[in-house]
Amino acid sequence: MLGPYKANNDGTISYKGNKVFQKIQDVSKAVPPLDEIENRVKALSEDEMWEHISRINHRMNMSANEYFDSLGALYTTLPLTTRMISSPGAVYGKEALNYTTDTCPITLKWFDLQDTAFLSESSQIYLELAMMQKNIDHVYSIYNSFRKEKADATHLSEFHHIEYEGKVDQEQNEGIVLGLLQKILSDLLDKNNEDLAYFLSHEKLTELREFSEHILEVPKITFKEALDRLYQETGSEKYKEFTLKHFGAWEEIKLTEIFGTMVILTEFPLLEVPFYHAVIDGKEPKVADNSDFIWPSYRETIGSGHRVRSKEELRSKSEIFNLPKGDYAPYLKTRELPGYIETSGFGLGWERMLQGLLEMPFIWSACQFPRVDASLKP
Repeated sequence: MLGPYKANNDGTISYKGNKVFQKIQDVSKAVPPLDEIENRVKALSEDEMWEHISRINHRMNMSANEYFDSLGALYTTLPLTTRMISSPGAVYGKEALNYTTDTCPITLKWFDLQDTAFLSESSQIYLELAMMQKNIDHVYSIYNSFRKEKADATHLSEFHHIEYEGKVDQEQNEGIVLGLLQKILSDLLDKNNEDLAYFLSHEKLTELREFSEHILEVPKITFKEALDRLYQETGSEKYKEFTLKHFGAWEEIKLTEIFGTMVILTEFPLLEVPFYHAVIDGKEPKVADNSDFIWPSYRETIGSGHRVRSKEELRSKSEIFNLPKGDYAPYLKTRELPGYIETSGFGLGWERMLQGLLEMPFIWSACQFPRVDASLKP
């Protein structure tokens, strides 16, 4: 099966190995190797691996731009500094109202202003604002993102997002996600096969091509159905509780092992995901019109969703998540503009996709210049 990891019965996660890296019994014990990271320039000059990663990165960029151009999506330059972050509960909200699972952004002083600024942890809100332009139906960005979280095997403190927003519903949005993945994979297999083969066996490359050709057939299940399957597999009572509290890396990997491929996971608990997700009407408990794409034997690589649809819905969410009205005024105003059209969008974690695709043990092993919480070198 594709992907780097295996969910062990004891709750640990093993690394399966590729042509470059050996198997590892438990990746959760790994910490970012500062000596290796801070001496990366030397490794770049000596280790052939990096030229292959560089060519793969280039192809991913070219493929993404070509794909979005074919949709009529316009590349949009956006700020990296902001007062509007996509998951504000951890910064602004009272502790009791911090429903979101994302972490705090990184703060900085902005010249002589009294208020601090944040480094953007997603381009999504500004892409939504860009959709207010006349006669623009699709926009995208490929930008840096920052999150104030400690680096681990699958997290960097600074990473890159491919993000899209369009005047489409969530079903169409998911189709655009799969189309992008198929475009990137098919281009890599056709134009960078030798680079992929540095990491992956012939058997894995054959499996990857088959996966790409049948990517539109990957299973899609609700979060409730996922919990039910995990309960059936493990017998653990915790999966009877409809919450993200017990759902992490092990569960994501296990689900893909159950299905033998990538899984699209939909309908998360509404108040445990960022405020901008729309609710699906008529369902109890309340769930979001969203979906995560979980790479085989790995983690969520893409998050997507339909955006809050009306000013009434957004006003209600802003109260629940305690959004500061002054800072979020531009976003709140969008639903009041005449002719507002609902949108959906997604964000693809670049380094995460690369780690899953090349079956690397750690995310810092798939990034030329990894930024972790404990170092700013090189």
